[in-house]
Amino acid sequence: MIGKLKGLIDSYGEDFVILDVNGVGYVVHCSTRTLQKLPRVGEASALAIETQVREDSIRLFGFASEAERDWFRLLQTVQGVGAKVALAILSILPANDLASAIAMQDKASVSRAPGVGPKLAARIVAELKDKAPAFGAVDPALARLSGEEPEGAPSAARDAISALVNLGYGRPQAAAAVAESLKQLGEAAEASALIRQALRELAR
Repeated sequence: MIGKLKGLIDSYGEDFVILDVNGVGYVVHCSTRTLQKLPRVGEASALAIETQVREDSIRLFGFASEAERDWFRLLQTVQGVGAKVALAILSILPANDLASAIAMQDKASVSRAPGVGPKLAARIVAELKDKAPAFGAVDPALARLSGEEPEGAPSAARDAISALVNLGYGRPQAAAAVAESLKQLGEAAEASALIRQALRELAR
């Protein structure tokens, strides 16, 4: 199995790159985000590779980082997510943002990917929530405030999130703003102070 390729960029396709490794051209399918990071034709590049062997084909998928490859594998453990959908998700969300979206149960961000409807997005965030922190740099404060009933969070923080939601902000936005406010004001901050600071964060 191929785990990494290093060579020269030969040419680009719509969703793939041909990487020339010692005179052999490998067709490597990539997310839009990875393709945008690669250098110009003729320049050297290296990609982490996931090899998928099927009865009628062998396909190579390339990633700018091992974290992106790990997410590609993890996403496909969810029923209804194949290689195409996994790449589509990784095209709109870098690994850390995807980890945060799943930790916060942010279905809307995941459903922005082509081919991902509301039901599939809900299944992805539900099934992968417990695995997300292991696959990305999820802010612990943010993860603690995620979900409808955040456990272990100060009551003032829960009240602040509820107040922001009542003002019309989405729960993921509210949780992120309050998490940032907690870091600045401290765990003992009152709800009113957290709300004021969170509104400043949301206004940026």
